[in-house]
Amino acid sequence: MTGTILILSGDPAATSVIQRELSGKGSLLVFDRVSSAYDCICNEMPLLLIADMAAEEDAKELVTFLKDDPLFSGLPVIGLFDDAKGVPEWNVLQVDDYIWKKDLKRELRTRVQLCLLRARRVVEMNPLTRLPGNISINRQIQNRLDEKQPFALAYADLDNFKPYNDTYGFSRGDDVLRITGRLLFTITKDRQNEGSFVGHIGGDDFVSIADTQVMEDICRDLILAFDRIIPTFYDPEDRDRGFIQGHNRSGRARKFPLLAISIGVVFSEGSSFSHYGEITEIAAELKAFAKEHEGSCYRINQRNYSADKA
Repeated sequence: MTGTILILSGDPAATSVIQRELSGKGSLLVFDRVSSAYDCICNEMPLLLIADMAAEEDAKELVTFLKDDPLFSGLPVIGLFDDAKGVPEWNVLQVDDYIWKKDLKRELRTRVQLCLLRARRVVEMNPLTRLPGNISINRQIQNRLDEKQPFALAYADLDNFKPYNDTYGFSRGDDVLRITGRLLFTITKDRQNEGSFVGHIGGDDFVSIADTQVMEDICRDLILAFDRIIPTFYDPEDRDRGFIQGHNRSGRARKFPLLAISIGVVFSEGSSFSHYGEITEIAAELKAFAKEHEGSCYRINQRNYSADKA
């Protein structure tokens, strides 16, 4: 655990237990005044706020203020409560977790760890597809490289997605991204349930990580499933024509084919990759090569596969 844990409490007994139990778990800052705690949070966002809701009446107002502010709403908060004062009003308290003071010594470490893990998952999750985002993706790749674990990285994105969005709107574009993420996740897990990973970089960019021996099957399955289902996301007349009428970046009218998916795949085995940026750069280059082919396609080094070769 790295970072600062801010403790807001005027109860010496409670702060003593917290400092003892969390010793060595990061930098601990203790404040007994709400104003001082707020100034500190504004100056540098802590990793976690432990707020004594029993001893500090103003702490409830501070937590409410922080959670209502988009800048601070992601700050995880654990509330301390005194069971002698009765059950708190959970419907109005915006804490992420709680501990009764009598249970501090027994539960503090576990509650802190779970609260931080939960907050990290929420931050790293793409809100549209609910798939892990860039931080998790980079960590997954780097961990495998550090452990010298052979794996295949597939980097996929959609062809003609911008004209689709321009024609049908962001809402229907979001539907396409959701189904793409769902297809990639389901197919990857069907081929390799244990040890695989699927992430959403953002926009129409996705990542799949799996063993080298199953990655080509994942790509083939994804292309076939994507090409089969994607026409249903078009209006009948566009689907029957096989294209939509739009404009290029210069404003000139042109015909855009139906959505396709392009995938660049890199095998880590036999390479000298030591940083996630190196392997993702090669995957991006291979994806660009795949996009030169009209229609859905994946590219692994010099090998090429497209839907019409299925």
